[in-house]
Amino acid sequence: MARVRTVLPTDLVALAGYDGRVRPNEAVTRDRIGSHASPRPLETAIEQWFSFATGRHTWISVKGAHLRGLASARRRGAKTAWELDCLIHTDEDESVLMSLLDRVVADAGRAGAEKVFLRVPASSDAVRIASGTGFFHYLTEWLMAAGGPRSAAADAMPALRRWGRADAYATFRLYNRWTPAPVRRIEAPTFREWLASRERITPSRGGRQWLVERDGDAHGWLRLAADGETGRFELMADASAAPELTDALIGAALSRLSEQSALLTLVPEFAAGLRERLEARGFEERAAFVVLARRTTKPVAAAELAPAVPVPTVPA
Repeated sequence: MARVRTVLPTDLVALAGYDGRVRPNEAVTRDRIGSHASPRPLETAIEQWFSFATGRHTWISVKGAHLRGLASARRRGAKTAWELDCLIHTDEDESVLMSLLDRVVADAGRAGAEKVFLRVPASSDAVRIASGTGFFHYLTEWLMAAGGPRSAAADAMPALRRWGRADAYATFRLYNRWTPAPVRRIEAPTFREWLASRERITPSRGGRQWLVERDGDAHGWLRLAADGETGRFELMADASAAPELTDALIGAALSRLSEQSALLTLVPEFAAGLRERLEARGFEERAAFVVLARRTTKPVAAAELAPAVPVPTVPA
């Protein structure tokens, strides 16, 4: 029987028993979108796998001396929201993956997390298996990509200003207008959960943000980051805004990432208009992903019971 546990230094033996094939990492995070490692020999595969094992939150499933699966998770914007950044399984037995996911969620709850996120390719069996463990599929995203050279943006640049911490709540209000209620209910129904669920856009935690204001409220938002030759960006535009604002935000992203040879952005399925405008600028769909989430069961200390002590009455 395979068992799931945290990683130990002696697990190098289990890794060495791996069959030599490089299994794909099913978990996809926003900061690693578009970074796909090519098949490598066994030694490099072991190094790749073991690099995840050095993290704080890592679990493996072993059977005897053989590794059956590995999962790694990290926090998003706060410790109350985690995301899986590595999910590898070598066994066709679906219970291996189910046990890994259950263990991740249980340990996340004990560490104070309230929700665990998972993004996987839409064609992956992990979508169905994770749904069987309590993860809820609440969003599908398209990966849109464009290469260079790109034509210069001809849009009139919106009045962008740099985003600051004081703009967080205004951005959350914009998120509420941009995102349909069924998605918000799972992803971030409150301001606190929205802050916790925010993803990093680059491995170095860098990234620049801008805001478009109107009447003292956020009307548009843009975040982007350069990671070598790859540029990543995301945006939101008020549902009541004219399409020109979306075009202008795309133009601002293209202008600020003009030195990157490849541009990538994740477009939620509900933003069909954004996809159309990206396609008009030369972007093409490269992949589709499913985002799932599962709430944890946090342990609550039971109340200590004590025998009732009768209180003597005082004569009037």
